[in-house]
Amino acid sequence: MSVDRARVERLTRELLEAIGEDPDRPGLKQTPSRMGELYAEFFAGVGEDAAAPLAHTISVARGPAPDTLPSGAVLLRDIRFRSVCEHHLLPFAGRAHIAYLPGEQVVGLGALVRVVETLAARPQVQERLGEQIADSIAEHLDTRGVLVVLDASHGCVTMRGGRQPEASTLTIAARGEYTDAVARAELIALIGASTGSAHP
Repeated sequence: MSVDRARVERLTRELLEAIGEDPDRPGLKQTPSRMGELYAEFFAGVGEDAAAPLAHTISVARGPAPDTLPSGAVLLRDIRFRSVCEHHLLPFAGRAHIAYLPGEQVVGLGALVRVVETLAARPQVQERLGEQIADSIAEHLDTRGVLVVLDASHGCVTMRGGRQPEASTLTIAARGEYTDAVARAELIALIGASTGSAHP
């Protein structure tokens, strides 16, 4: 499903009029078309299959490096993402950290990034985003455990209400063996050692 850019443009004109602005003045004349492009980009994940990137797996035993069978977790840290909060349509952005305990089948690391990007490119709340990423990986990969940690800064906290520019939100979603707090403690420590910041 693609974003209806023409409709977004019409509605943007109407919104500008609703706040008492003149959508035909020079500074705003191109705003409706810019909003059409912006929304097409921000919401490109609506209706897309987030698990599609996970369809191409690699056999560990019969793959290109059969002598490197992972004995522990595969951890991909500091995946930058941005999304739009469905409550106020304000952006939130930060970093995702994904770990999974592989079975016989693994996936290219870029596929994990694409799962995050697809699910983030739709109206979201951070809590659900983390759960959806975890579910997609747990259900479509050969895994014994999945851990997803999101650390993000929210426009609805930094720009309105309490206006706390340094505040960030941390959420954790766990599946399989990582539902046990002891089992995921090492990974949480490794993620915490990341030099990245939640703020883009």
